[in-house]
Amino acid sequence: MGELNIYGVYVPIFLIQSVLAYMVLRIVMIGTDRLVENGWIPLPSVFNLCLYLILLWLIHWGFIVCFA
Repeated sequence: MGELNIYGVYVPIFLIQSVLAYMVLRIVMIGTDRLVENGWIPLPSVFNLCLYLILLWLIHWGFIVCFA
């Protein structure tokens, strides 16, 4: 997609998207932690990784739709 020039430092757009996806993941994990404690999610680390990848894909898709 490109990069942003912030005071002479080039920051890739994908880095911004990944940080945004991580912040959304931390908010979503507040709700999914109850499911982990109740035993509904057997492998929480794998679940969180997959959830992060889905969120990253959705945010990337949103950037492409809105800004392309």
